[in-house]
Amino acid sequence: MAIDDRTAPSAHAPSSTRPDRRRSVPAEISRSWLLVPGTAADRFERAQRSRADQIILDVEDAVDPAAKPGARTTVASWLAGGGEAWVRINDVTTDFWADDVEELRGLPGLQGVVLAKTESPAQVTDTWHRLGGHTPVIALVESALGIEEATAIAKAQGAFRLAFGSGDYRRDTGTSADTLAMAYPRSRLVVASRVGDLPGPIDGPTVGSAHAILREQSQVAVSLGLTGKLCLDTEQLPVINEVISPTPTDVAWAQDFLDDFEARGQVIRDGSDLPRLGRAQKIQRLAQAFGVEAR
Repeated sequence: MAIDDRTAPSAHAPSSTRPDRRRSVPAEISRSWLLVPGTAADRFERAQRSRADQIILDVEDAVDPAAKPGARTTVASWLAGGGEAWVRINDVTTDFWADDVEELRGLPGLQGVVLAKTESPAQVTDTWHRLGGHTPVIALVESALGIEEATAIAKAQGAFRLAFGSGDYRRDTGTSADTLAMAYPRSRLVVASRVGDLPGPIDGPTVGSAHAILREQSQVAVSLGLTGKLCLDTEQLPVINEVISPTPTDVAWAQDFLDDFEARGQVIRDGSDLPRLGRAQKIQRLAQAFGVEAR
């Protein structure tokens, strides 16, 4: 179970007044982030009705370069017409980035952007300013340079969360998919997020349909301190949401500890009480946000 202590929505957190929107989990603590190709307009509404905490319409890697302008316009039209989503935009070094931010700027349904291939804090801040200085930017770190600059990126003005582009990182570095080999970049993002006072980072997607592998990889991510996960398929959402939530047993322990703490007049008995109190309070907040009940 992942515990993150920055759970209160910030002034820049996405919110919604759309009456049929199922997503009620603040983006700071959202677990599942569903990527949908920007060319697949027929899937936008279905994604919005899914179990994903957040949806991301992708106009970057999921779209052929020749189709990017059309996909961008399709996404912008949907967001302008009542749809709500994050958008993964092209990286700053491409010819598409400027057009992406220009067309998305000010759209009422834009929850925030995921900036592909982030490698410097200036890229985050430039994107944030170009979007009007209030749209959250998730920095998607996908290279060795991005990992080395992760702390500076996390401190950048406009940075909302960090995310891990695990596939591109492996391609850039030659690292295998082995759990031990991938622990270093994930841990770097966790530490950088903490230093930058950001929520826990979002892990890269698990490719494939085997739920046992998805569960295992999600559990590894949680054990390292990541608190969200990108995904490509709606069938993965229940597993991700379950693994990155407190368990009913966790919630029961938290309730019992807090009840006992109140019953003894909130008296601290020894050095272990404060850490346990903090953990119990975090579990309780997450359980309320995710709808997990004690068992």
